[in-house]
Amino acid sequence: MDKSISRLLRLAQESIQGARVLLKENFPGQSASRAYYAMFYVAQALLWSRGVSFSKHSAVIARFGQEFAKTKRLDPIYHRYLRDGFETRQIADYGVTEDITRKQASELIRHAGKFLREARAFLRKSKLE
Repeated sequence: MDKSISRLLRLAQESIQGARVLLKENFPGQSASRAYYAMFYVAQALLWSRGVSFSKHSAVIARFGQEFAKTKRLDPIYHRYLRDGFETRQIADYGVTEDITRKQASELIRHAGKFLREARAFLRKSKLE
């Protein structure tokens, strides 16, 4: 497997693990942020497998939608997870009027785990992992 894809998937796994620790320690906002980053790394890895690379969040989200959701290479729910995760992370990192709940963070962690598992299966099937 390409070293960049492998590294991004490892970062995703580490971010999910970090999100779980942060939630356990009662930091739901930081936990949600880490869970979003896990999905961001997964999306970057999948895009890398298609020969494209972006670092800007909006570009990764948009291109992931074009390459994987719109074409149905992956279930479009993962694009929804990524977009929702980005919005939640924005609130967690920059919001001053709203807090992220434990339930929201837990759901984001669950979505990140599903997204990572689906990406690994896709890459294996495509002989890229």
